[in-house]
Amino acid sequence: MPEQALPGPNLRVLVADDNPVVRAGLAALLDGHPDLEVVAQAADGEEAITAATRLRPDVVLLDVRMPGTDGLTALPALSLLAPVMMLTYSREPEVVAEALRRGAVGYLVHGEFTAAELISAVREVRHAKTTVPDSLGVSYEPNDFPSHLQLVVGQSSKARSGFAARLHRRVPNRLNFGLSSREVEVMDLIASGMSNQQIAAACFISEKTVKNHINRIFAKLHSSSRSEAIAHWLGTAREGWSR
Repeated sequence: MPEQALPGPNLRVLVADDNPVVRAGLAALLDGHPDLEVVAQAADGEEAITAATRLRPDVVLLDVRMPGTDGLTALPALSLLAPVMMLTYSREPEVVAEALRRGAVGYLVHGEFTAAELISAVREVRHAKTTVPDSLGVSYEPNDFPSHLQLVVGQSSKARSGFAARLHRRVPNRLNFGLSSREVEVMDLIASGMSNQQIAAACFISEKTVKNHINRIFAKLHSSSRSEAIAHWLGTAREGWSR
């Protein structure tokens, strides 16, 4: 008996994985269900951000390790555009925890789920349910991640944008350098590798406003370039750079 489509519009999915066989397999699997539609495929994080900015999918399936811009680097920017489900071979607890901190809604490991479980997990994102299997052994406070993540699934990109800024401020050891909530949001997007144009689109502001934010951010971080600002922001600045 053919599967019945779920109520409501199709769930539009973006698949990001550097392996073309994995991408094609996921696309074929998802497109085989009447309520799911793969609207784009990406081979790295940069392509995923570009496609998500243009197409605004409902869900992003994202690999962790990819050449160029990897999944964790792209994750903060992507999480502002759509709920992100990590779909990867990496099961290290620290990677899972970092993915959640950077805004992932769920985390699944290849070889540890069935096709039916994947389809169910993708659909659950639409219904504000977080998916992190107990087998991954990652511990986190329920009030720190799932409940907050559930608040933004299905909301507008602007609502997710404000949420992401609040979430990133909860990451341990992150100095805020006196940045405003909007500046924190912009700095996270800079660190994820987004261009001024992409930041403007994600935050619903003009490129001129983005430049003004960046000028203020650089002043507060005592930085003269993007790379220097990112190093200060992530706590990796060399001793020769002023803090």
